[in-house]
Amino acid sequence: MKQLALVVIAFITFSCSQAQKTSFSKEALSEKLLATDESQVTFKNILKKYKGKTLVIEVWASWCGDCVKAMPQLKELQANNPDVSYLFISADKTADKWKAGIEKHELKGDHFMMNDGMKGLFGKAIDLDWIPRYIIVDKTGKIVLYRAIEKDFDKINETLKSLK
Repeated sequence: MKQLALVVIAFITFSCSQAQKTSFSKEALSEKLLATDESQVTFKNILKKYKGKTLVIEVWASWCGDCVKAMPQLKELQANNPDVSYLFISADKTADKWKAGIEKHELKGDHFMMNDGMKGLFGKAIDLDWIPRYIIVDKTGKIVLYRAIEKDFDKINETLKSLK
């Protein structure tokens, strides 16, 4: 009986951790990210800029092979959805590599970097377990797609189409 209870608890815990969230946690919103001008900005204040706009957030890193492989699809997504805003949050370890990656890959959008990498406070607050990671926020500020990865561009496209 104890084993069954443990299996049920493990299943519920795993299921809930993968659940679709509709808003960011207080921890995520209060976390500070590094801006390209070297200032520190809370995620909450970053998101304020996008009020009334559809937003695609990509969490990536210049060292991430899957992130680089997904760049052509991302650029196609941007070309097909010019009315959507794009926010890139880097998990790079240094600002130099992060900024070089932005330039090298010609990433169009706003850019910030986590101060403590993928496994740091911000990464944990958004349940980051893989990059690239895509999050879509609608015009009301509600998260409509919480977890998509590079293999999910069909789902990303469908979600953006449904928001038009």
